[in-house]
Amino acid sequence: ISDFPDLRKHNNCMASCLTPAIYAKLRDRLTPNNWTLDQCIQTGVDNPGHPFIKTVGCVAGDEESYEVFAELFDPVIKDRHNGYDPRTMTHPTDLDASKITNAMFDDKYVLSSRVRTGRSIRGLSLPPACSRAERREVERVVVTALAGLKGDLAGRYYSLGDMTDKEQQQLIDDHFLFDKPVSPLLTCAFMARDWPDARGIWHNNEKTFLIWVNEEDHTRVISMEKGGNMKRVFERFCNGLKQVEHLIQERGWEFMWNERLGYILTCPSNLGTGLRAGVHVRLPKLSQDPRFSKILDNLRLQKRGTGGVDTAATGDTFDISNNDRLGKSEVELVQMLVDGVNYLIECEKKLEKGQDIKVPSPIAQFRK
Repeated sequence: ISDFPDLRKHNNCMASCLTPAIYAKLRDRLTPNNWTLDQCIQTGVDNPGHPFIKTVGCVAGDEESYEVFAELFDPVIKDRHNGYDPRTMTHPTDLDASKITNAMFDDKYVLSSRVRTGRSIRGLSLPPACSRAERREVERVVVTALAGLKGDLAGRYYSLGDMTDKEQQQLIDDHFLFDKPVSPLLTCAFMARDWPDARGIWHNNEKTFLIWVNEEDHTRVISMEKGGNMKRVFERFCNGLKQVEHLIQERGWEFMWNERLGYILTCPSNLGTGLRAGVHVRLPKLSQDPRFSKILDNLRLQKRGTGGVDTAATGDTFDISNNDRLGKSEVELVQMLVDGVNYLIECEKKLEKGQDIKVPSPIAQFRK
């Protein structure tokens, strides 16, 4: 086709999965909100890849995108989520934090713990496609609901448009607020339109439970604190999420969810749980060991720099998190992270004493 994008130098899931035949079949289709295939793939056409992480290269404009363009999204999901087949498999959800064990890390090694996910409001377009009115409606629905949070979850909303530059920069520096839209994902995927209109951050008074509004997703929900108490972080995460969902349902809204894809978010990489449980952990000895990457792979963990997704892992402190999002429940993913980080710390302690370490055998992908 004369119009097929040139993807020869691209390293992302979309470029691996999109063929001229699929493009020809889907290019004239529209979702009910008039979102097109070309809009789905624009971010992956404009960004050939990422030096540290194989990116996805496409986004959904609305909940229906995953069905209307399934011939592209299904293979992308399979590629990104290690063989999860959205046509034949179902996704489990489990927010029972009491099931987590051994989730108190040694503070000598673990500096901070956090769990995040996203939630989208059903019936409104996702950030790449939403109109100004829809974006403002997301903000209104979410902020009205959050005003109902009580106890240690009580807090307030800070609108980006009303913040001074200094306040905004302080929240970014403290890792509480999303950065200004310089990320190619946000700009090429049309998510930075009208910035900062109807964007903001809500947080509880302790700044341990945060909700971003209208960045890459309608909402990003984050539970975090200094130190190694992942048990408490996950309990707050589950409790907060359940309360937020309840408050939104009381107002006649609901989250986008289905049993094959779990929670529906903008980027296919975040389908399912949307959950990234992570710690900043000091591993001066293990990180110098040539087996470090293999150990992480076998534990289904990924490493990043502590400055976020676009930073290389340099020095001896890393952001270690679960690699999987889809096909396993929230409890399973957090437990995998906990078990994996405990193993890394055990290796670090052995290396400090001059003892040898083993590469663990690979963890199975899904329960069959």
